[in-house]
Amino acid sequence: SAVKSCNLSISLGVWSLEGLKTFSYLEELILDNNLLGNDLLLPRLPHLHTLTLNKNQITELESLLDHLAEVVPSLQYLSLLGNIACPNELVCKEKDEDDYQRYRYFVLHKLTNLKFLDTRKVTRREREEALIRGAFMKVVKPKDAKASSAAASASPESHYTPLPSGSRDLTNHRGESYLLLVETAARC
Repeated sequence: SAVKSCNLSISLGVWSLEGLKTFSYLEELILDNNLLGNDLLLPRLPHLHTLTLNKNQITELESLLDHLAEVVPSLQYLSLLGNIACPNELVCKEKDEDDYQRYRYFVLHKLTNLKFLDTRKVTRREREEALIRGAFMKVVKPKDAKASSAAASASPESHYTPLPSGSRDLTNHRGESYLLLVETAARC
């Protein structure tokens, strides 16, 4: 099909994007406000250069970027604003400009052909920084504390202690500072 642009914004019924494969010459795809999540799978669209996924439910950035690098090799413009995966101070008060810049470096490291990301043109300096540091800008999320503590208490190893039972008396503890004090007093 010769369709070059497709706007499926606010198409809440769009759950499978497999039908897009019939639009092999698609250059622009807008999928804003669709409740799309980490299970987003696009078909191979070799001519797609513009993709907007604003205001969806994407939380995992790296898997999305790996998928996009594989299926949309000509991508030059990407916007992910309004997703948790895009740390933006307008969406989340805990995020700041530094968080957003680290996100940009990571995205540019993964998608090297991008010329425009979210609302800003990609600068030469950003591209250089992405080459040097982009791989280290991956956002690592802490594990759920409740799940971790529940797993630890359920595990048979939770009673493990590296100290022998005789050295568990905390009132009789003498660390290095105590020994240093005793040695110093003995010299005087």
